[in-house]
Amino acid sequence: MASGLPLRLPAPSASAMNQQLIRSDRSMITMSDDNVMMKQIAETHAPDGREVDVKPLLHLVEDILKRATLQTDTSLTTSQAHAESEDKTNHANFAVMLDSLSYTIDRISCEIAYKGGADGHATTVELFNMLASYSWDAKLVLTLAAFALNYGEFWLLAQIYSSNQLAKSMAILKQLPNILEHSGPLKPRFDALNNLIKVMMDVTRCVVEFKDLPPTYISHEVSALSAAMAHVPTAVYWTVRSVLACAAQITSLTTMGYEFSISTTKAWELSTLAHKLSNILEHLRKQLATCYQYIDEKRNVEAYQTLLNLFEMIHIDNMKVLKALIYAKDDIQPLIDGSNKRRVHLDVLRRKNVLLLISGLDISNDELAILEQIYNESSHHGTRLDSQYDLVWIPITDHSVQWTDPLKEKFESLQNSMPWYTVYHPSLIDKAAIRFIKEVWHFRNKPILVVLDPQGKVVSPNALHMMWIWGSNAFPFTSLREESLWREETWRLELLVDGIDPVILNWIKEEKYIFMYGGDDVEWVRKFTNTARAVAQAARIPLEMVYVGKSRKREQIRRVMGTINVEKLGYAWQDLTMIWFFWTRLESMLFSKIQLGKVDDHDPMMQAIKKLLSYDREGGWAVLSKGSSVVVNGHGTTVLPTLVEYDLWKEQVPVKGFDLAFQEHHENLHDIVHPCSRFEFPMTAGRIPETLKCPECNRSMEKFTTFLCCHDVLLQ
Repeated sequence: MASGLPLRLPAPSASAMNQQLIRSDRSMITMSDDNVMMKQIAETHAPDGREVDVKPLLHLVEDILKRATLQTDTSLTTSQAHAESEDKTNHANFAVMLDSLSYTIDRISCEIAYKGGADGHATTVELFNMLASYSWDAKLVLTLAAFALNYGEFWLLAQIYSSNQLAKSMAILKQLPNILEHSGPLKPRFDALNNLIKVMMDVTRCVVEFKDLPPTYISHEVSALSAAMAHVPTAVYWTVRSVLACAAQITSLTTMGYEFSISTTKAWELSTLAHKLSNILEHLRKQLATCYQYIDEKRNVEAYQTLLNLFEMIHIDNMKVLKALIYAKDDIQPLIDGSNKRRVHLDVLRRKNVLLLISGLDISNDELAILEQIYNESSHHGTRLDSQYDLVWIPITDHSVQWTDPLKEKFESLQNSMPWYTVYHPSLIDKAAIRFIKEVWHFRNKPILVVLDPQGKVVSPNALHMMWIWGSNAFPFTSLREESLWREETWRLELLVDGIDPVILNWIKEEKYIFMYGGDDVEWVRKFTNTARAVAQAARIPLEMVYVGKSRKREQIRRVMGTINVEKLGYAWQDLTMIWFFWTRLESMLFSKIQLGKVDDHDPMMQAIKKLLSYDREGGWAVLSKGSSVVVNGHGTTVLPTLVEYDLWKEQVPVKGFDLAFQEHHENLHDIVHPCSRFEFPMTAGRIPETLKCPECNRSMEKFTTFLCCHDVLLQ
């Protein structure tokens, strides 16, 4: 580019300029047929195939136009401003590229300065002829660079003429002191000018973005891109027209003075162009958003397939798997160490057994409290090596939902409460990983705990079930360990209450008869407990009773507990967390068997567990045990009548014992009364079996869709 300020051709006279402005105004009406104009513009387009990286030049133009204003930005020092500009333009090929383009920029600059106020369309066509061999984005950026040269010169003199003698002399020739003295009346004109320049730059950035879309993921065959590219010539045309209109405003100021500008310059041209460009910009942005969505989907499909492939491969460590799931880049530390709340890299998990706690932000305090207890117990497990075992929270959120302050506070509260590793922010988990977690690991909304071995292989798709059932004894939380624990397990009362209530464990040691019962009907509870106590006295057996509530309906549970306490009907768990954990463990037993593919095995223990879960859905129920041995597991419609009809079987008690006599009479009643079996699987439950056999009659159960609300959230 020529050194110093570019050579200027003689400016037209005031009367000629006035006529040109009037003709320019009229041309916007008479040349309203875009199709005719764009056909003419398309005929000028003859690209020679050269590739011009316009982004560094665009950064330079942005910098000039940002600073070309009456008010200088005092927030940046000279050195800071220089460094900022250097960062965006300082790469190896920029100087070479600028040398090759300087002549073209100079020519356009002179053309704009001399003919900016002339017939807008004709001058635009001339510029397009000069730029015929360039791509559409290059035409646009080169024209803006030429405009920035003139516009930047005008405002540079305006900013420094009072402190630089050379600038002062040149400013006087351009009537700048007189213009700036009357800047007040000219403010609306400058505001309109700045608004149009802003829209011009927005359109230019949008056009350049289209050029930079990755061809690997999107082609011109995609409708959104093809539609946008068909519209780009129109966007370039009207942006160049706007450049000429802006140049005409500055030329009229410097050649005819502010009085002429105030009296003759028409604001409607600038506002009309700004409006037209804004409409074009809105259309392009919609198409660009559609293109980005298409690219994201393609990338997500690719990333999802990569994840599928990764879990089918053998690795020397778990780094590839963890990076694909959590965060693939190395530019930030994606984890928070729960022990000291410091950020760390994924390397801290290299070659370790990793437990991935996957949940939304609605994970309950009950779940976290018990999980932390089990985690801490596992940390001191005799066979555990501390350096080989870690847990990581993977928070799953909907990326389309705005990240509000309440969500942020909820997330940070959960994160701060966790003693293990947590992902720094939910946004680090990309869409492909979320899709994989939902589709392959069957995560819905309920937490799951996926266990990976040191090579990143899944050794348990969800270890939460065995954690709830066996606690730290389930270490190292693999599916093999889960199967082994089930083989060792028997149907006994400890299976239902282990780790929950030591009082019941003492009753078991003392070989007492124990009624564990539940339901939400106060009248049934009152009748059941009074009848059971009367029968125990008559049979002269040591009987204890414990109320364990229901899996839901907390308010009704509170009322029943209150009645039991006031009327001294027996022992009841007072802590709702204990009740929650009891039912969670029972459900986990079912889900554990589902996960292992053995939910319908002919296993008496599994049938008993399924019965209990079914009884919980409607009415009362009770489990009678003698010490550890379970005698009867029955619905309220059979257990209570068995007690009420004690006189019918009391003669058998001295002969067979209370437990066997009770069991035989209960079975007789059970053959007459057949309560329906029901199981409800929330859509958030993850793995839901396609079929399920009834625990009472062993037939395949019917499947229904149920809508249910128990108002527990409101009542907690």
